[in-house]
Amino acid sequence: MDDELPVADGLGCDRIYTDHGVSGTRIKRPELDRLLDRIGRGDEVVVWKLDRLGRNTRHLLELLDDFKSRGIKFRSLRDGIATDPDSKVGGAIAQAMVTIISAFAQLERDQLSERTRAGMAAAAAAGRKAGRPEVTADHEKVQRAHELKAWGLKPADIGKVIGASRATVYRYLSMDS
Repeated sequence: MDDELPVADGLGCDRIYTDHGVSGTRIKRPELDRLLDRIGRGDEVVVWKLDRLGRNTRHLLELLDDFKSRGIKFRSLRDGIATDPDSKVGGAIAQAMVTIISAFAQLERDQLSERTRAGMAAAAAAGRKAGRPEVTADHEKVQRAHELKAWGLKPADIGKVIGASRATVYRYLSMDS
C-alpha cells in the first residue's frame, strides 16, 4: 500500500491508514479497524486498488454496503471506481464493477493458494520438506561457530568466516555444542 501515499497526498487526504506487514486476508487489520471507527457521513475512503480494502469479495461488498448506509463516499484510484451515496455518481454500474473486480481478485488469491498447496504436495511426494532445513548442534557450521567463539572472535566476524548473518551466528551459539 506504499504506492498509494504519493497519490493520496495529491488528493488532499486528511489521514492515511496503512496496515504494514498485514495480509489483506487477515481478519484483524488494526489500521482498517481504526479507519472504520473514525469515518462518518460525508467522508470519503480512497484506496489505491479495490482488492487492497477487503479480505475477499464478501468482505469487500459488506464494507461498501456499510459505507453506503453510513453516507460515506468511496473511490478506488487504480480501478477508476467512485461511489457517492448522496448522489447518482457510482450507481448500479459502479456496484457491478466493484463486484466483478473483487470476484476476479478473489479468484486470483484462491488460485495462488491452490498452486502453493499443489507445489507443496508435489515437493512432499518427492521427499522434500518445505521450509528452512533443520540445523542441529551437530551441524558443521554450528560446531565451527562455537570453535571460533572459543578463539575469541566476535559474532559478526564469525559470520564472515562461516558465511552466515550475525543473527544466525547468535542462533548457532545458543545451541549446545
